[in-house]
Amino acid sequence: MSNLISFTSNYQDKSTDQGYQFEFYCDSCGNGFTSHFKESKLGLASGFMKAAGGFLGHVGREVGDGAHQVNDLMRGGNRDESLRDAVIEAKKVFKQCSRCGSWVCPEVCWNAKASQCVKCAPNLAKEFDAAVATGQKDQIWRQARDPSLIGKTMGGFNLAAPENPATASTSTATCGECGAANQSGKFCQECGKPLVTKKICGGCGAEAAAGAKFCAGCGEKIA
Repeated sequence: MSNLISFTSNYQDKSTDQGYQFEFYCDSCGNGFTSHFKESKLGLASGFMKAAGGFLGHVGREVGDGAHQVNDLMRGGNRDESLRDAVIEAKKVFKQCSRCGSWVCPEVCWNAKASQCVKCAPNLAKEFDAAVATGQKDQIWRQARDPSLIGKTMGGFNLAAPENPATASTSTATCGECGAANQSGKFCQECGKPLVTKKICGGCGAEAAAGAKFCAGCGEKIA
């Protein structure tokens, strides 16, 4: 049987002079587990010696010195045995990754299908959902920073800037004679005929009906 002990870097010794107890932690997220308290007979003897020391004066001090010697004894074989027992408990709670050797909690950091931790074998469905959420968030931030995208709507959130009558819509003209579009002024620059002015919504780019106050496509106010 191997003498190697697991959890050498992710546990804390919570033992007292009354007994032994250890806390183990997930290598990934830090979730913890506390082993059962194992009472120490040597610790009880130490307690009796300390209690006697309170009543016996000088003689008690000598007994108290004996108690410190008992505490030193608690760091030996009894503690090692208690730690091994605690590790056996912890192994029933945590999972060890076959790839990196980390001990992780099964609730958050374990991929049961791959028998590896999620760092070595990510859950692809969860990774996909996280990637989609991250992409959507990045897109929102890009829209918020890009003046050319102001007024767009995504995911139920209207990212339009505060209404500005000067930019809420634009007026362009299309020549009814030759069809030349996106012109300004009163006369066509292609054929010289009078132009018919129309309005384009600054929110969605749709053409607004003559005299319309709001865009039929997105509801933006037409200046």
